[in-house]
Amino acid sequence: MAGGTAQGRQAAPRHAFEAPLIDGFEGDGFSPAGGLYYRDNAEQRAGYYEFQHDVTCGSAGALKLGVRPIANGAGGGSERAEIWERTDLRVPYGRAVWYGFSVRFGEPVPQADHRHLIAQWKREIGPTAPGDYSPFLALRLVRGRLFATVETTLRAADLAGPGSRGGTPAWLRREAGQLRALVAADGGWSEEDGLPFAARTARIAVTDRGGRLPQPGSGWIDFAVMTRPGLGGSGHVELFANDSWIATVRGDIGHDDAGLGARQYFKFGPYRSAAAGEWTLYFDNFRRSMRAKDVLGPRSLAAYRGASTGNIPPTA
Repeated sequence: MAGGTAQGRQAAPRHAFEAPLIDGFEGDGFSPAGGLYYRDNAEQRAGYYEFQHDVTCGSAGALKLGVRPIANGAGGGSERAEIWERTDLRVPYGRAVWYGFSVRFGEPVPQADHRHLIAQWKREIGPTAPGDYSPFLALRLVRGRLFATVETTLRAADLAGPGSRGGTPAWLRREAGQLRALVAADGGWSEEDGLPFAARTARIAVTDRGGRLPQPGSGWIDFAVMTRPGLGGSGHVELFANDSWIATVRGDIGHDDAGLGARQYFKFGPYRSAAAGEWTLYFDNFRRSMRAKDVLGPRSLAAYRGASTGNIPPTA
């Protein structure tokens, strides 16, 4: 809020990660104000990016990200074109932070049942960490359906029985030592789509806020997400789309194994198992802030501030 008084002025951030980030992708490169970059390495050899001005979300430009097949759909490889936050701007693990971005699916929307991600939030993984770790929050696609998952460490108690009938649908990924919970889906979601989530868990609780994720072919989708990973029931995620509140997620979110880093980070763009054909996504209106009001639309902000969540920070 602009103003000439001390009350009206926003205090300068104490740490680099506390400064708001924004990038509308309107120029020919990443804005210094956005803190983003394309990681040009062998892992992204199937990917490309383009600052273009034809497909936009009401602005002068948008970012096109795409992947092309490098293995003709064969083998167990992956193909990705992801945009990363700068390392020096990553937020400490366990701190609440808000993200927003608009995305549009290029045609055709993938209909395969293997891995497709459009955005993911992860914890840093150090060289001594045992194995790999899936994102603690991810926006995914299967058979053309959009859905969201949260992940945590699989415990022995998770395997002891079927769990609560009223719990959150979960996939007990024994080979990875991780539990993946289904927390939101679009209106076309079917029982077949949810077959991997056959278990139930009480470790992750979802409050349905009345909205559904938009379907991928519906045009531009504006996401707003708050993440605060944590174990011992302290994790917290808020999910909004197109200025509608989708869900509140609380419980065990993320991992605390030895060798993991002290910060969380976000990356977005197409990431899939190796497949035939090209897959493209368009992104616009990226923003990140420690404050909800810098990210949420007016209707969502009013609903969020008015709800009795019990843990809304005063800077919301």
